Amino acid sequence: MPRSRQREPRSGCPITNALDIVGDRWTLIILRDMLNGKKRFSEFLESPERITTNVLADRLGLMEETGLVSKNPYQLRPRRFKYELTEKGLGLLPVLQEICRWANHFMPETWTTPSSFMNRKIEPSASDSNVDLDSKPG
Repeated sequence: MPRSRQREPRSGCPITNALDIVGDRWTLIILRDMLNGKKRFSEFLESPERITTNVLADRLGLMEETGLVSKNPYQLRPRRFKYELTEKGLGLLPVLQEICRWANHFMPETWTTPSSFMNRKIEPSASDSNVDLDSKPG
């Protein structure tokens, strides 16, 4: 279990506090991958950005500590985990979508973001702390 890294907030500024959680160079990439269906450690390592195993383990631990993801075993021997976004983590989907819009507009060399990602909506589930992105209102 990673040691707790939570500190007193530097200020009451929402941008400062959000950046303390997602402002490194990897957390939003991991969130992007999770929003696109990746759940297992090995799957995150396949991303084109080539995160190292020690950095990935550290970021996933921090994301769990800050409530962005939940960690659940999917195999006991050897013990392996899957990571799932919590409601707090899924709440960053519109932020990532806006970052994509901004980058696609001002940085024409960036990949065109798939419409399946850009049109995705968050549908909260009242009975679960996780949110199913694929659920459709009734």
